[in-house]
Amino acid sequence: MAVNLTDQDENTPRATVRDAAAAGPDRPELQKAIEDIVASGLSGVTLRVHDERGDWTGSAGVAEMGKAAKPPVDGHVRIGSNTKTFTAALVLRLVADGKIELDAPAVGYLPEFELDDRITVRMLLQHTSGIFNFTGEYYEDGTFAPGIPATTAGKEWVDNRYATYRPEDLVKLALSKSARFEPGAGWSYSNTNYVLARLLIERVTGRPVAQEMQRLILGPLGLTGTVAPTTQTEIPAPHAHAYYRYEDDGQERTVDVTSHNPSWISSGGDMISTTRDLQTFVSALLSGRLLPSELVAEMCTPCPTPVPDMGYGLGVFVRDTGRGGTVVTHNGGAAGHAALMFSTRDGSKTLTATLNYVDDADLSLSVPFQNGMQRLVTEVFCDGQADPT
Repeated sequence: MAVNLTDQDENTPRATVRDAAAAGPDRPELQKAIEDIVASGLSGVTLRVHDERGDWTGSAGVAEMGKAAKPPVDGHVRIGSNTKTFTAALVLRLVADGKIELDAPAVGYLPEFELDDRITVRMLLQHTSGIFNFTGEYYEDGTFAPGIPATTAGKEWVDNRYATYRPEDLVKLALSKSARFEPGAGWSYSNTNYVLARLLIERVTGRPVAQEMQRLILGPLGLTGTVAPTTQTEIPAPHAHAYYRYEDDGQERTVDVTSHNPSWISSGGDMISTTRDLQTFVSALLSGRLLPSELVAEMCTPCPTPVPDMGYGLGVFVRDTGRGGTVVTHNGGAAGHAALMFSTRDGSKTLTATLNYVDDADLSLSVPFQNGMQRLVTEVFCDGQADPT
């Protein structure tokens, strides 16, 4: 997540896709929504929507600070935790092939970690294992238990952004900390679960996760713009730039972090993709082109989370829109890049988006990010009418 970082079509002027789509439906409300998101503090946004009115793409803001060009509509972006949906789909393909049992103890596949034998593969994918999150844990009382120097670490993350972290070491760090709860007794989002899922994939197949991702997911779907980079630092062209703001000796500094080694997040969020590929993937996944129908149903069966009207299945959130509908979704951010992925349960209506911005240790853009995401969901899945509550 050995996959070539170069997209076959990287020399194609992807930014012209918006022009080609101009013959499609006129959607001024969508263009205004992404322009408003940029006005709230993000650098740039691109959006791709497929619904009963057809296909629409657009972009707003800038691809690079100090320059005028908009973000390329089908540019590459680090998709953060959307990686979890790809990883869960890959595990479930192996379940379908009889190589993994969903309710088997994970320790049976990975005995070297001496996991609690009550932790099943399902619990890893569903975040109900209770295992400590190696990027740090936020507790209900407001305290924070740090893990590795992740993007909440400021200068320490910047100074270490080209370091290579072995997935085994990330897991060992997490297991050296107290579990959040007994296996199956609660829900807590933990990147460690998905690094264990990566190691599980590699153990049962005998091949690197990137190779298996290409063989079972990316290749069959023709996702030529999607990369599982593991430790490779560059991102294919075209792309918008990602930035990070931090304090150094009392001075505020902003650096371009488009290039960095994503092994610090591993299969918790290291993949690169495009809005087109994300649309193809989520539609194929939910319509049953990748998995047997019974496994799609398992994936979309949510357990409760602390977030109102939102449960978590196997690598996806299942969300009540508040207007009688349900969307299957994930989103994720990775140091100044982010991506959104939403779909109806049958894969027929989709919204995918990318964002570029200036990240920081305080996650100061999290509120505009969440508000912007809700605005887009309302426009596409709720006919522009928000739930009054």
